[in-house]
Amino acid sequence: MKESSRRGFMGKVLGAVAGLGAIGSLVAMKKSWDPLPSVKAAGFITLDMSVYVDNELVTKEWRKKPIFIMKKSAEALKKQTQEQSARDVVVDGNSYMVAIGLCTHLGCIPAYKKAEEEFLCACHGATFDSSGQVTKLPAPRGLDIPPFKIDGSNLILGEVGPEWQKMKDNGITL
Repeated sequence: MKESSRRGFMGKVLGAVAGLGAIGSLVAMKKSWDPLPSVKAAGFITLDMSVYVDNELVTKEWRKKPIFIMKKSAEALKKQTQEQSARDVVVDGNSYMVAIGLCTHLGCIPAYKKAEEEFLCACHGATFDSSGQVTKLPAPRGLDIPPFKIDGSNLILGEVGPEWQKMKDNGITL
């Protein structure tokens, strides 16, 4: 009798140790799949929007992609259509064009032509206006707007805020 109860006890102990080992292995595997802290940190950048000058294009890098940022002057805002205004990112009462600087056709980087106030993709001839909307095909849609969150006079790229979510829900960006 004592022999069988000892075997039962040892079997239960062995099962518990094996179960703990399996759980430990799963936790270690999950940690190895998580991105490194340096990779997570690269997913967000904070931009102080108060330093930008009217009608001057600035290019930043976010997740190895060019980001076009341009503060719009009062004159530029008067000339905009309602569709163009819907693409504006408004921070502290100022309107900005913020877009991923990759053509939505094949991913080329369009050049900004200041005199024409448009972006030209030299690869296949697509053009975008100063708000990022397509004005000449073959690009299937306007320049994409990166996920952003507004925090005072800062724009945090990589975080989803209510303003960006509204643009996405309205089909302005993907």
